[in-house]
Amino acid sequence: MEISGLLMLVLMGSVGVEGGVGPSSNSTFCTESKECLEYELVCKTDEYEVRHYSPTRWVSTDAEAYFMGVGAAMAFRRLFQYITGANNHGVQMEMTAPVLVRIPEETRVWEPAIYTLSFLLPAAFQDKTPTPTNDKLYFTDMPAMDVYVRSYGGWMLSVTSRLHAHLLTKELARVQAVFNHTYHYGVGYDSPLKLLNRHNEVWYVAEGDAVCSDPQEPTPPHTPAAARTPEAHTSPFTPSRIPPNVTTDSPSVRRSTTPSQAPGVTPSEGLKVAGGPVANSSNPRVDGPWNNTVEASLEDAPSDNSVVAPPKPHLA
Repeated sequence: MEISGLLMLVLMGSVGVEGGVGPSSNSTFCTESKECLEYELVCKTDEYEVRHYSPTRWVSTDAEAYFMGVGAAMAFRRLFQYITGANNHGVQMEMTAPVLVRIPEETRVWEPAIYTLSFLLPAAFQDKTPTPTNDKLYFTDMPAMDVYVRSYGGWMLSVTSRLHAHLLTKELARVQAVFNHTYHYGVGYDSPLKLLNRHNEVWYVAEGDAVCSDPQEPTPPHTPAAARTPEAHTSPFTPSRIPPNVTTDSPSVRRSTTPSQAPGVTPSEGLKVAGGPVANSSNPRVDGPWNNTVEASLEDAPSDNSVVAPPKPHLA
């Protein structure tokens, strides 16, 4: 009974390890290799994902360089030699995805940094792992972990990786997430020969419970302010403010005064513009810039609309 129970635990452990490596058909962006790293999606926001990864085994090597790209190229050759036969059994393994680059968070331009590149071992070699012939290679057993993930396209260069790492940490700080600040992972899924639809990621390992919701929510609805249009500046002589019986020199607003539009004048009222002040009055506030124009307009009006003096009274 004890032996069967122990065997069951061993089988469960091996299934748990192999559960982290699966066929590429299970992924939408891991398409160039037969086997890929599998995960469980915990949650997703507009800025990042939270994923849970099972324990897996990787083969790793370190490279010292001033730039991530240079260090990754040096390390890649060693790892590629290992999976193509540079091991104690001389076996060849299929390339898996993704490739991890562990990047230290604190780097200085004038000092080289240590970059760690890792290949995911195929499911068949997760337990029975051939020993590398190069002593610069070693195995890394990744524990079960939750990670914060930000995805981006293009090429995984030093600049782009740092940029997206910065954007991810900025968002994680905003939502008050706790994570490992000492390093992050640059994650690549595509070979250098693939030019379009490339997929890269930045990982930060979560510490404690992962944050899947914004602690600042619910936030008040954002109503954008109505766009204000500047008030149009109109002068006293714009068409909107010119009386209908005033003639202007502008072709766009010129209007000729017709007999039916000529203002009616009575002796008691004097000369008036319809709805306007008395023309040629002695009040300087009444006299405006339109008076001269009104006079000229009225002089050109037909005679039947002219002013007729009242008849003198007949004295007997």
